[in-house]
Amino acid sequence: MHAKKLNLELVVGLSLIGLIVFMALLSFFYTPYDPNAMEITAKLQAPSLTHLLGTDQFGRDVLSRIMAGSRLVLVIGLCTVTLALVLGGLLGILAGYFGGWVDRFIMKFIEVKMAFPGTLLALMLISLWGSNVVMIILALSLMNVPRFTRVVRSGYLQYRSTTFVEAGVAIGLPNWRIMFVHILPNLSSNIYITAALSFASAILSEAGLSYLGLGLQPPLASWGKMLGEAQPYMLQAPYLAIIPGVMITLAVLGFNLLADGLRKIY
Repeated sequence: MHAKKLNLELVVGLSLIGLIVFMALLSFFYTPYDPNAMEITAKLQAPSLTHLLGTDQFGRDVLSRIMAGSRLVLVIGLCTVTLALVLGGLLGILAGYFGGWVDRFIMKFIEVKMAFPGTLLALMLISLWGSNVVMIILALSLMNVPRFTRVVRSGYLQYRSTTFVEAGVAIGLPNWRIMFVHILPNLSSNIYITAALSFASAILSEAGLSYLGLGLQPPLASWGKMLGEAQPYMLQAPYLAIIPGVMITLAVLGFNLLADGLRKIY
């Protein structure tokens, strides 16, 4: 029974992620219409054979914009998780391996960082340097750095007193080799789980910022932006809000289920 539940979580999570990846890859070669092409005479058309998911207030094809938006979801999520893993991982490695004042200094820095709400930090950075893709990735990465730092640090605290680490020190192996070759691979499972959760968090945060008008700017097709633009048309064309809302939910759910499945495997 436990194995069936575990497999179901992984299968569903990977299937949802696979759907997003498939749409993103397909959108590089094909979309039913130009995602940014406006046709005012065709605005607010309900889903039909001509426009499978309808059109928005500017006559743009919703399906094409959903497909284009999936590319941004993956790019922003992947870049955010990678940058947060590199920065947070390095801080966690230094804190957990060396301990002492290095650990105290880094963890005080992380505590100060966590005292500021992540969304508030993102809003501050975006208001100072603009709401472009690079700044959004940087802001979302900084939000997720403490998560990776604490996970990696706890792993290094666990392993630094083990026999194989002490043996490496005794035979004169350099610290970098012990840290990255001998200890880090043992933390791969925790890192995978944290990365999946951070991916889901990045998707949700970007959608929230774009919904508020502080994320990706037009004409980029952001699911959160589509959701915000649909608000005045909730009664007239509810599909404009339902479709991007469902896509955001499926993407976040997919990565959360993946994290749950990985956690039960390891």
